[in-house]
Amino acid sequence: MTTDATAPWLIVGLGNPGPGYAANRHNVGFMVADLLAGRMGGSFKRAQKAQAQVLEGRVGPMGPGSRRVVLAKPLSFMNLSGGPVAGLRDFYKVPTANIVAIHDELDIDYGALRLKLGGGDNGHNGLKSMTKAMGPDYHRVRFGIGRPPGRMQVADFVLKDFSSVERKELDFSVDRAADAVECLVTEGLERAQSAYNS
Repeated sequence: MTTDATAPWLIVGLGNPGPGYAANRHNVGFMVADLLAGRMGGSFKRAQKAQAQVLEGRVGPMGPGSRRVVLAKPLSFMNLSGGPVAGLRDFYKVPTANIVAIHDELDIDYGALRLKLGGGDNGHNGLKSMTKAMGPDYHRVRFGIGRPPGRMQVADFVLKDFSSVERKELDFSVDRAADAVECLVTEGLERAQSAYNS
């Protein structure tokens, strides 16, 4: 899909900024981005050209297999993610096909992953904003959070913290999602899908 093997990748964890949201289901994209930052051995800094925190580095084995990466967490709220992501895309000259959005997904069982390129937003406000700003042809790493129990509203469910039962599996699932992102960037979508699509 990518025409230029030297073009950077933009990996975006979606979430809401601020400590009050940090452990919410809706912020699992931030959790995966934080883990990736730790693996890259760096820390996020405020971007000069966009409302986001960024970390520049490389992913993958040393040598020709490694990829130049800009890891980002938008500092807008979730439903305004598109503006910061488009700004980073333009500043770093990233092809849209080299953008990866990591986000929570209601229609997948908790902890399961699905990777894909393009598609709809499935009612996810972060994806809706990104697609409005850039079109739909970016990669998604969809982290299953399951459906709300009983009659709980979706908006209330995604803005609640993971349950104590879910938290027992959370570190493992976030780690696996970070592995999936690295595989996608270094080995391509088909390889990553066969290894990580639950």
